Amino acid sequence: MPRTIWSGAISFGLVNVPINVVSATEDHSVRFHQYHREDMGRVRVRKFCETEDREVAGAEIGKGYELTKTQVIPITDEDLQNLPLPTAKAIEIVAFVPLESVDPLRIAEGYYLAPAQPVAAKPYKLLAEALGRSAKVAVAKYAWSGRERLGLLRVREGAIVLHAMRWPDEVRDPAELYPDPVQLSDDEIDGALALMDTMTIEDLAAADFHDEYTEALEQIIDAKREHKALPEAPEAEEPGAVLDLMAALNASVQKAKASRGEGTAEADVHELPAKKTTKKTAAKQQPAARKTGTGKTTAKKTTSRKPRRSA
Repeated sequence: MPRTIWSGAISFGLVNVPINVVSATEDHSVRFHQYHREDMGRVRVRKFCETEDREVAGAEIGKGYELTKTQVIPITDEDLQNLPLPTAKAIEIVAFVPLESVDPLRIAEGYYLAPAQPVAAKPYKLLAEALGRSAKVAVAKYAWSGRERLGLLRVREGAIVLHAMRWPDEVRDPAELYPDPVQLSDDEIDGALALMDTMTIEDLAAADFHDEYTEALEQIIDAKREHKALPEAPEAEEPGAVLDLMAALNASVQKAKASRGEGTAEADVHELPAKKTTKKTAAKQQPAARKTGTGKTTAKKTTSRKPRRSA
C-alpha cells in the first residue's frame, strides 16, 4: 500500500468524505549519486547555519519569511495546519465541468483518494457514481505544501483520482510561438490525415510504450559491473529538410505500414491524394471552351466542381 501523503476530507456541498491521499504514479528512473572522481567518495550537500557557522540537523531547521535582511518571521508546521482557509483541511469541490473543456496543459500529477474510515465508504461511492454517470469532472480547491491549488476530480476504475491543476495565469501564452502564415493544399491535409489513420491505435497500453532510456542506462550499468564492452550506440538519424511535403507524407505512411507488417503498395499510399489529383488533371485536360451562337461557352458545366462536403 502506498504511503499516505495527506489526510483530510472531500467537501461536496454539505457532504464530507474523509479520505487519505496516496500517489497514483511511480517513478522508475535510474538514480545517480555524486562522487569524488579521484577516490569515489560520496559527495553530499550539508546544511550550515550562517550565524553559528556549523552544520545543523534536520530537527533544528524550521521555516521563516524574510521580512527584511535582519528580520525573519518564523512559521511553524502548526501555523500552516491552522490556516484561516476552508481548503486547509479539505478538498473543496467548487464546480463541475465537462472533461473536454479542460486544457490538458493545466493538468499535472495525479493522486488516488481512498476512504479514510468505514463511515466514508457510502459518501465516497456516491460521489464516484455521480461523477461516472454525469460524464463530468469536479473542479476543487485544496491547500498543500504552503499554497492553495486547483484540482480536478475524476473516476478511474471505481477510484476517485485527484489531479493537481495549474492556475490560468501559470500557463504561458503561446502567441509568440506562432509560425509565419503558410498555405496548405487539400491534398497535403488529406495526406496528413491518412498518416494519422495509419498510426492510430486503440489505447496506450500497447507493449511499444516503455522507457527505453532507462533500459539503455541499465545495460551500461550491467556492462560496467561485469567488465564487459559497452553496448554500441545506434547512429543518430539527422532529420533532413522537408523539400517535398507530399513525398514526405507518403514515405511516412509507407514506413508506418511496414512497421505493422501491412502492405506498402504505392496505390494504397497515394489513395486519398490520387483521387483528387485525378479530378484536377481531368479537368485540365478538357477541351478549350467554345463559344456558341448565343455567346455562351459550352465547357462551363463540364469543368465546374461540386462543393466539398464537410466531415
